[in-house]
Amino acid sequence: MLHENILHIRDENGLGTIFNEWQMSFDRVEVSVRDVITERVMQEVIRYNRSASTDKFDLVQPTELERQLNGPGKKRPLVDVDKQIAIALQAFESNGFFIFIGDSQVEHLDDIITIRPQTRVSFIKLTPLVGG
Repeated sequence: MLHENILHIRDENGLGTIFNEWQMSFDRVEVSVRDVITERVMQEVIRYNRSASTDKFDLVQPTELERQLNGPGKKRPLVDVDKQIAIALQAFESNGFFIFIGDSQVEHLDDIITIRPQTRVSFIKLTPLVGG
């Protein structure tokens, strides 16, 4: 029997307000930060591409060209998963968002997360100050 290792995922702001929570499962006990970001983006792209609405997803954002091509009466273009993964990985590396495992920040894509019961991964996106 395949054992699933569950990560509890949260989207939070810098003040600790939780905006979204869900779970991701992996077939192994140890995953890298890169694995977590990649899996998250893949799941978001699948949901985005299947959705008929213009739902907003945190890490997956259509490019400007994809937005321009999405006019009234036109089918929304599909989002490129590989491009979105590259954008999300680059955003992590340039502090576009932070990841905490429990109360500890991870800083590198190759950092390893050991999945235990109730392992919590928080994606924290800071909001720029208005007028600053």
